[in-house]
Amino acid sequence: MSTITQNHQGETVTPATPAADTAGVIALLERGRTLATPVLRAAVDRLASPMDTVAAYHFGWIDAEGRPAAGDGGKAVRPALALLSAEVAGQAPEVGVPGAVAVELVHNFSLLHDDLMDGDEQRRHRDTVWKVHGPAQAILVGDALFALAGEILLELGTVEAGRATRRLTSATRKLIDGQAQDISYEHRERVTVAECLEMEGNKTGALLACAASIGAVLGGADDRTADTLERYGYHLGLAFQAVDDLLGIWGDPDATGKQTWSDLRQRKKSLPVVAALDAGGEASERLARLLAADAKKTEAEFADFDEEEFAARAELIEQAGGRDWTSQEARRQHATAIAALDQVDMEDQVRAQLVALADFVVVRER
Repeated sequence: MSTITQNHQGETVTPATPAADTAGVIALLERGRTLATPVLRAAVDRLASPMDTVAAYHFGWIDAEGRPAAGDGGKAVRPALALLSAEVAGQAPEVGVPGAVAVELVHNFSLLHDDLMDGDEQRRHRDTVWKVHGPAQAILVGDALFALAGEILLELGTVEAGRATRRLTSATRKLIDGQAQDISYEHRERVTVAECLEMEGNKTGALLACAASIGAVLGGADDRTADTLERYGYHLGLAFQAVDDLLGIWGDPDATGKQTWSDLRQRKKSLPVVAALDAGGEASERLARLLAADAKKTEAEFADFDEEEFAARAELIEQAGGRDWTSQEARRQHATAIAALDQVDMEDQVRAQLVALADFVVVRER
Protein backbone atom coordinates (compact mmCIF):
# COMPACT_ATOMS: atom_id res chain seq x y z
CA MET A 1 0.00 0.00 0.00
CA SER A 2 1.52 3.32 -1.03
CA THR A 3 2.29 6.16 1.32
CA ILE A 4 -0.36 8.89 1.05
CA THR A 5 0.65 12.53 1.39
CA GLN A 6 -2.84 13.97 1.79
CA ASN A 7 -5.19 13.67 4.70
CA HIS A 8 -8.85 12.68 4.25
CA GLN A 9 -9.83 16.33 3.70
CA GLY A 10 -7.45 16.61 0.75
CA GLU A 11 -4.94 18.82 2.58
CA THR A 12 -1.33 18.06 1.72
CA VAL A 13 0.81 17.31 4.75
CA THR A 14 4.27 15.90 5.26
CA PRO A 15 4.25 12.75 7.38
CA ALA A 16 7.16 12.61 9.77
CA THR A 17 8.15 10.87 12.94
CA PRO A 18 8.07 13.56 15.63
CA ALA A 19 10.56 13.57 18.48
CA ALA A 20 8.54 13.88 21.65
CA ASP A 21 9.85 15.91 24.59
CA THR A 22 8.89 13.13 26.96
CA ALA A 23 10.03 14.84 30.16
CA GLY A 24 8.26 18.06 29.25
CA VAL A 25 5.04 16.26 28.35
CA ILE A 26 5.09 14.21 31.55
CA ALA A 27 5.37 17.48 33.46
CA LEU A 28 2.35 18.87 31.57
CA LEU A 29 0.32 15.74 32.26
CA GLU A 30 1.28 15.84 35.92
CA ARG A 31 0.28 19.51 36.14
CA GLY A 32 -3.10 18.61 34.71
CA ARG A 33 -3.58 15.85 37.28
CA THR A 34 -2.41 18.04 40.18
CA LEU A 35 -4.75 20.91 39.37
CA ALA A 36 -7.77 18.91 38.20
CA THR A 37 -7.84 15.95 40.60
CA PRO A 38 -8.96 17.82 43.77
CA VAL A 39 -11.88 19.37 41.86
CA LEU A 40 -12.65 16.02 40.24
CA ARG A 41 -12.70 14.28 43.63
CA ALA A 42 -14.98 16.96 45.05
CA ALA A 43 -17.36 16.45 42.15
CA VAL A 44 -17.44 12.68 42.64
CA ASP A 45 -18.11 13.19 46.37
CA ARG A 46 -21.46 14.75 45.42
CA LEU A 47 -22.74 11.42 44.14
CA ALA A 48 -25.12 9.36 46.25
CA SER A 49 -23.84 6.12 47.76
CA PRO A 50 -22.80 3.69 46.36
CA MET A 51 -22.15 5.65 43.15
CA ASP A 52 -19.46 7.74 44.84
CA THR A 53 -17.58 4.58 45.81
CA VAL A 54 -18.02 2.98 42.39
CA ALA A 55 -16.72 6.14 40.68
CA ALA A 56 -13.77 6.30 43.06
CA TYR A 57 -12.92 2.72 42.11
CA HIS A 58 -13.14 3.57 38.42
CA PHE A 59 -10.76 6.53 38.83
CA GLY A 60 -8.29 4.32 40.70
CA TRP A 61 -8.58 6.09 44.05
CA ILE A 62 -9.70 2.95 45.90
CA ASP A 63 -9.50 -0.79 45.26
CA ALA A 64 -12.42 -3.22 44.94
CA GLU A 65 -12.60 -3.55 48.73
CA GLY A 66 -12.74 0.23 49.25
CA ARG A 67 -9.18 0.64 50.48
CA PRO A 68 -7.17 3.68 49.29
CA ALA A 69 -5.19 2.94 46.15
CA ALA A 70 -2.82 4.73 43.83
CA GLY A 71 -4.21 3.27 40.63
CA ASP A 72 -3.52 4.38 37.09
CA GLY A 73 -6.00 7.17 36.39
CA GLY A 74 -5.23 7.32 32.68
CA LYS A 75 -2.93 9.44 30.55
CA ALA A 76 -4.62 12.76 31.48
CA VAL A 77 -4.10 14.19 27.99
CA ARG A 78 -7.46 15.99 28.04
CA PRO A 79 -6.87 17.93 31.29
CA ALA A 80 -3.43 18.93 30.04
CA LEU A 81 -4.98 20.27 26.83
CA ALA A 82 -7.65 22.25 28.70
CA LEU A 83 -5.05 24.00 30.86
CA LEU A 84 -2.84 24.78 27.88
CA SER A 85 -5.77 26.21 25.96
CA ALA A 86 -6.43 28.66 28.81
CA GLU A 87 -2.84 29.83 28.37
CA VAL A 88 -3.44 30.30 24.63
CA ALA A 89 -6.02 32.90 25.67
CA GLY A 90 -3.42 34.60 27.87
CA GLN A 91 -4.90 33.30 31.13
CA ALA A 92 -3.42 31.32 33.98
CA PRO A 93 -3.78 27.53 33.58
CA GLU A 94 -6.09 27.45 36.60
CA VAL A 95 -8.77 29.19 34.49
CA GLY A 96 -9.03 25.98 32.49
CA VAL A 97 -9.53 23.68 35.50
CA PRO A 98 -13.36 23.57 35.39
CA GLY A 99 -13.15 22.72 31.69
CA ALA A 100 -10.51 20.08 32.35
CA VAL A 101 -12.69 18.45 35.00
CA ALA A 102 -15.85 18.61 32.86
CA VAL A 103 -14.11 17.01 29.89
CA GLU A 104 -12.59 14.34 32.12
CA LEU A 105 -16.01 13.53 33.57
CA VAL A 106 -17.48 13.10 30.08
CA HIS A 107 -14.51 11.00 29.00
CA ASN A 108 -14.96 8.65 31.94
CA PHE A 109 -18.73 8.50 31.41
CA SER A 110 -17.92 7.13 27.97
CA LEU A 111 -15.36 4.64 29.30
CA LEU A 112 -17.80 3.18 31.83
CA HIS A 113 -20.42 2.63 29.16
CA ASP A 114 -17.97 1.50 26.47
CA ASP A 115 -16.45 -1.16 28.73
CA LEU A 116 -19.89 -2.61 29.36
CA MET A 117 -21.00 -2.48 25.71
CA ASP A 118 -17.72 -3.95 24.47
CA GLY A 119 -17.56 -6.60 27.21
CA ASP A 120 -14.09 -5.40 28.27
CA GLU A 121 -13.10 -6.95 31.57
CA GLN A 122 -9.87 -5.00 32.08
CA ARG A 123 -9.02 -1.30 32.03
CA ARG A 124 -5.81 0.22 33.36
CA HIS A 125 -4.68 -3.21 34.57
CA ARG A 126 -7.75 -3.70 36.82
CA ASP A 127 -11.18 -5.27 36.48
CA THR A 128 -13.66 -2.86 34.92
CA VAL A 129 -16.51 -1.37 36.93
CA TRP A 130 -19.22 -3.55 35.40
CA LYS A 131 -17.16 -6.66 36.24
CA VAL A 132 -16.71 -5.63 39.89
CA HIS A 133 -19.92 -3.72 40.68
CA GLY A 134 -22.28 -4.95 37.98
CA PRO A 135 -23.72 -3.51 34.74
CA ALA A 136 -26.37 -1.40 36.49
CA GLN A 137 -23.79 0.54 38.48
CA ALA A 138 -21.64 1.07 35.40
CA ILE A 139 -24.61 2.63 33.61
CA LEU A 140 -25.76 4.76 36.55
CA VAL A 141 -22.32 6.08 37.44
CA GLY A 142 -21.61 6.89 33.82
CA ASP A 143 -24.85 8.86 33.60
CA ALA A 144 -24.04 10.65 36.85
CA LEU A 145 -20.58 11.70 35.64
CA PHE A 146 -22.12 13.15 32.47
CA ALA A 147 -24.58 15.20 34.57
CA LEU A 148 -21.78 16.40 36.84
CA ALA A 149 -19.83 17.73 33.87
CA GLY A 150 -22.56 20.21 33.02
CA GLU A 151 -22.95 21.22 36.68
CA ILE A 152 -19.25 21.98 37.06
CA LEU A 153 -19.30 24.40 34.13
CA LEU A 154 -22.68 26.05 34.68
CA GLU A 155 -21.97 26.74 38.35
CA LEU A 156 -19.39 29.28 37.18
CA GLY A 157 -22.35 31.46 36.17
CA THR A 158 -20.54 33.30 33.38
CA VAL A 159 -21.25 33.86 29.71
CA GLU A 160 -18.03 31.99 28.95
CA ALA A 161 -19.25 29.01 30.98
CA GLY A 162 -22.40 28.88 28.85
CA ARG A 163 -20.32 28.90 25.67
CA ALA A 164 -18.09 26.16 27.06
CA THR A 165 -21.10 24.04 28.03
CA ARG A 166 -22.54 24.26 24.52
CA ARG A 167 -19.25 23.06 23.07
CA LEU A 168 -19.04 20.21 25.58
CA THR A 169 -22.59 18.99 24.96
CA SER A 170 -22.04 19.09 21.20
CA ALA A 171 -18.83 17.09 21.60
CA THR A 172 -20.62 14.57 23.82
CA ARG A 173 -23.36 14.03 21.27
CA LYS A 174 -20.72 13.40 18.59
CA LEU A 175 -18.90 11.01 20.94
CA ILE A 176 -22.11 9.02 21.38
CA ASP A 177 -22.66 9.06 17.61
CA GLY A 178 -19.18 7.59 17.21
CA GLN A 179 -19.81 4.81 19.70
CA ALA A 180 -23.04 3.91 17.93
CA GLN A 181 -21.21 3.80 14.60
CA ASP A 182 -18.44 1.66 16.12
CA ILE A 183 -20.93 -0.91 17.38
CA SER A 184 -22.85 -1.00 14.10
CA TYR A 185 -19.65 -1.64 12.13
CA GLU A 186 -18.71 -4.75 14.11
CA HIS A 187 -21.17 -6.95 12.20
CA ARG A 188 -20.71 -5.38 8.78
CA GLU A 189 -18.50 -7.17 6.31
CA ARG A 190 -17.06 -3.96 4.86
CA VAL A 191 -16.54 -0.44 6.17
CA THR A 192 -14.83 2.23 4.09
CA VAL A 193 -11.80 4.16 5.29
CA ALA A 194 -13.88 7.35 5.12
CA GLU A 195 -16.55 5.80 7.36
CA CYS A 196 -13.94 4.62 9.82
CA LEU A 197 -12.33 8.07 10.00
CA GLU A 198 -15.74 9.68 10.50
CA MET A 199 -16.50 7.27 13.34
CA GLU A 200 -13.14 7.84 15.02
CA GLY A 201 -13.44 11.59 14.52
CA ASN A 202 -16.70 11.45 16.45
CA LYS A 203 -15.65 8.93 19.07
CA THR A 204 -12.23 10.36 19.91
CA GLY A 205 -11.62 13.54 17.95
CA ALA A 206 -14.67 15.48 19.15
CA LEU A 207 -13.85 15.35 22.86
CA LEU A 208 -10.16 16.07 22.34
CA ALA A 209 -11.22 19.01 20.16
CA CYS A 210 -13.35 20.27 23.03
CA ALA A 211 -10.50 19.79 25.52
CA ALA A 212 -8.18 21.79 23.29
CA SER A 213 -10.57 24.77 23.17
CA ILE A 214 -12.55 24.75 26.42
CA GLY A 215 -9.90 26.47 28.54
CA ALA A 216 -9.55 29.20 25.94
CA VAL A 217 -13.33 29.69 25.87
CA LEU A 218 -13.43 29.97 29.67
CA GLY A 219 -10.60 32.49 29.34
CA GLY A 220 -12.61 34.70 27.00
CA ALA A 221 -11.20 33.67 23.61
CA ASP A 222 -13.33 34.43 20.57
CA ASP A 223 -15.03 31.74 18.49
CA ARG A 224 -12.44 31.90 15.71
CA THR A 225 -9.65 31.08 18.16
CA ALA A 226 -11.72 28.34 19.80
CA ASP A 227 -12.68 26.82 16.45
CA THR A 228 -9.04 26.74 15.33
CA LEU A 229 -7.95 25.09 18.57
CA GLU A 230 -10.73 22.57 18.03
CA ARG A 231 -9.24 21.71 14.63
CA TYR A 232 -5.91 21.06 16.34
CA GLY A 233 -7.63 18.84 18.93
CA TYR A 234 -9.76 17.04 16.37
CA HIS A 235 -6.82 15.98 14.22
CA LEU A 236 -4.80 15.18 17.33
CA GLY A 237 -7.70 12.93 18.33
CA LEU A 238 -7.54 11.11 15.01
CA ALA A 239 -3.78 10.64 15.45
CA PHE A 240 -4.38 9.43 19.00
CA GLN A 241 -7.01 6.94 17.84
CA ALA A 242 -4.84 5.64 15.01
CA VAL A 243 -2.15 4.79 17.55
CA ASP A 244 -4.78 3.22 19.82
CA ASP A 245 -5.94 1.11 16.87
CA LEU A 246 -2.39 -0.18 16.47
CA LEU A 247 -2.25 -0.94 20.19
CA GLY A 248 -5.64 -2.63 19.99
CA ILE A 249 -4.15 -5.32 17.75
CA TRP A 250 -0.41 -5.39 18.39
CA GLY A 251 -0.08 -3.71 21.80
CA ASP A 252 1.63 -5.40 24.71
CA PRO A 253 -1.06 -6.37 27.26
CA ASP A 254 1.30 -5.36 30.07
CA ALA A 255 1.34 -1.83 28.64
CA THR A 256 -2.28 -1.55 27.46
CA GLY A 257 -4.01 -3.34 30.32
CA LYS A 258 -6.14 -5.25 27.79
CA GLN A 259 -6.11 -8.75 26.31
CA THR A 260 -3.93 -9.69 23.37
CA TRP A 261 -5.57 -8.94 20.01
CA SER A 262 -8.18 -6.92 21.92
CA ASP A 263 -9.87 -5.24 18.95
CA LEU A 264 -9.88 -8.44 16.89
CA ARG A 265 -11.67 -10.26 19.70
CA GLN A 266 -14.40 -7.60 19.52
CA ARG A 267 -14.57 -7.73 15.70
CA LYS A 268 -13.86 -4.00 15.54
CA LYS A 269 -13.50 -2.40 12.12
CA SER A 270 -10.55 -0.29 13.22
CA LEU A 271 -8.27 1.57 10.83
CA PRO A 272 -5.70 -1.23 10.31
CA VAL A 273 -8.50 -3.68 9.46
CA VAL A 274 -10.34 -1.30 7.14
CA ALA A 275 -7.15 -0.18 5.39
CA ALA A 276 -6.08 -3.79 4.88
CA LEU A 277 -9.45 -4.72 3.38
CA ASP A 278 -9.25 -1.70 1.08
CA ALA A 279 -5.74 -2.52 -0.13
CA GLY A 280 -6.49 -5.36 -2.54
CA GLY A 281 -4.15 -8.27 -3.16
CA GLU A 282 -3.98 -11.84 -1.89
CA ALA A 283 -3.62 -11.07 1.84
CA SER A 284 -6.46 -8.57 1.68
CA GLU A 285 -8.75 -11.07 -0.06
CA ARG A 286 -7.92 -13.85 2.42
CA LEU A 287 -8.61 -11.47 5.30
CA ALA A 288 -11.93 -10.45 3.75
CA ARG A 289 -13.05 -14.06 3.53
CA LEU A 290 -12.11 -14.75 7.14
CA LEU A 291 -13.81 -11.63 8.49
CA ALA A 292 -16.94 -12.27 6.42
CA ALA A 293 -17.18 -15.69 8.04
CA ASP A 294 -16.45 -14.20 11.47
CA ALA A 295 -19.32 -11.71 11.10
CA LYS A 296 -21.79 -14.60 10.80
CA LYS A 297 -20.57 -16.38 13.93
CA THR A 298 -22.38 -16.12 17.24
CA GLU A 299 -20.63 -14.62 20.25
CA ALA A 300 -20.24 -18.10 21.72
CA GLU A 301 -18.63 -19.46 18.55
CA PHE A 302 -16.29 -16.49 18.34
CA ALA A 303 -15.32 -16.86 22.00
CA ASP A 304 -13.94 -20.34 21.19
CA PHE A 305 -11.21 -18.88 18.94
CA ASP A 306 -7.68 -19.62 20.12
CA GLU A 307 -4.63 -17.33 20.07
CA GLU A 308 -3.37 -18.74 16.77
CA GLU A 309 -6.57 -17.75 14.97
CA PHE A 310 -6.32 -14.14 16.13
CA ALA A 311 -2.59 -14.08 15.36
CA ALA A 312 -3.32 -15.28 11.82
CA ARG A 313 -5.76 -12.43 11.28
CA ALA A 314 -3.28 -9.90 12.63
CA GLU A 315 -0.62 -11.28 10.28
CA LEU A 316 -2.91 -10.89 7.27
CA ILE A 317 -3.70 -7.30 8.26
CA GLU A 318 0.01 -6.57 8.42
CA GLN A 319 0.76 -8.32 5.13
CA ALA A 320 -1.98 -6.32 3.39
CA GLY A 321 -0.42 -3.07 4.61
CA GLY A 322 -2.99 -2.09 7.23
CA ARG A 323 -0.43 -1.65 9.99
CA ASP A 324 1.89 0.56 7.96
CA TRP A 325 -0.97 2.63 6.55
CA THR A 326 -2.36 3.33 10.01
CA SER A 327 1.05 4.33 11.32
CA GLN A 328 1.38 6.78 8.43
CA GLU A 329 -2.16 8.06 9.04
CA ALA A 330 -1.24 8.88 12.64
CA ARG A 331 1.62 10.99 11.34
CA ARG A 332 -0.56 12.69 8.71
CA GLN A 333 -3.16 13.64 11.29
CA HIS A 334 -0.39 14.84 13.60
CA ALA A 335 0.96 17.13 10.87
CA THR A 336 -2.51 18.56 10.20
CA ALA A 337 -3.01 19.24 13.91
CA ILE A 338 0.30 21.12 14.17
CA ALA A 339 -0.52 23.18 11.07
CA ALA A 340 -3.70 24.47 12.76
CA LEU A 341 -1.63 26.03 15.55
CA ASP A 342 -0.03 28.39 13.05
CA GLN A 343 -3.39 30.13 12.68
CA VAL A 344 -3.61 31.21 16.34
CA ASP A 345 -1.56 33.91 18.08
CA MET A 346 -0.02 32.51 21.25
CA GLU A 347 3.19 32.62 23.23
CA ASP A 348 5.99 30.55 21.73
CA GLN A 349 6.30 28.47 24.90
CA VAL A 350 2.60 27.54 24.84
CA ARG A 351 2.80 26.56 21.18
CA ALA A 352 5.88 24.45 21.87
CA GLN A 353 4.02 22.63 24.63
CA LEU A 354 1.02 21.92 22.39
CA VAL A 355 3.40 20.58 19.74
CA ALA A 356 5.22 18.44 22.32
CA LEU A 357 1.92 16.98 23.53
CA ALA A 358 0.94 16.10 19.97
CA ASP A 359 4.36 14.53 19.37
CA PHE A 360 3.98 12.41 22.49
CA VAL A 361 0.58 11.09 21.35
CA VAL A 362 1.99 9.85 18.05
CA VAL A 363 5.23 8.31 19.27
CA ARG A 364 3.91 6.73 22.50
CA GLU A 365 4.59 3.03 22.77
CA ARG A 366 2.99 0.88 20.10
